Amino acid sequence: MSFDPKEHRLVPQQRWFEDFALGERFPLPSRTMTSGIFAAFQAASGDNHPIHYDAEFCKAHGLPGMLAHGYQVAIQSCAGAGLFPFMVEESLKGFLEQSTRFLHPVICGDTLYPLLTVDELTPQRSTGILGLAVTIHNQRGELVMDGRHRYLLRKRSQSA
Repeated sequence: MSFDPKEHRLVPQQRWFEDFALGERFPLPSRTMTSGIFAAFQAASGDNHPIHYDAEFCKAHGLPGMLAHGYQVAIQSCAGAGLFPFMVEESLKGFLEQSTRFLHPVICGDTLYPLLTVDELTPQRSTGILGLAVTIHNQRGELVMDGRHRYLLRKRSQSA
C-alpha cells in the first residue's frame, strides 16, 4: 500500500466557499486562563501593566484577581485553534479583517469557551467572503467578548 501525503488530512474533505451555510457553528477548544498563559502573553506582548500580572496590585485596587489583557482574550478566538483552517487549506486566499468588543472582564482562573458561527456569505466572481461571528463565554455563561472575522475563500468552480 502506497502512502500519499495529500491524503493525510485532519479533516477528510476540502471545503470551498459554496460548501458553507449561514448559521454553521465551529466551536473552539475551551481554555482556562492560568497564570502561565498570563506570563506567556506578557512575554509575547511586552505589556507590563500590573493590572495583568501583579495579584497584590489588583487586590489593592479592589479587583477579584489579575485581569486578562483584551488581546489575550481575543486570541482565544483564533480560527486556527479549531478545525476551520484544515477545512479550507486549498480554498483560503486570505484573512481580511477581525473586530472585537470586550464585554466583561476575564480574571485569571476563568475558563473561556470560544465559538465561531457563519454569519456572512458574500459571493464574488471567483471567490466569496465568509464572515464568522465570534463569541466567547466564561464558565458562568457570561458573554465576555464578541466580534467578527472575515475570510476570502475560493469558489470550487474556479479551482478545477
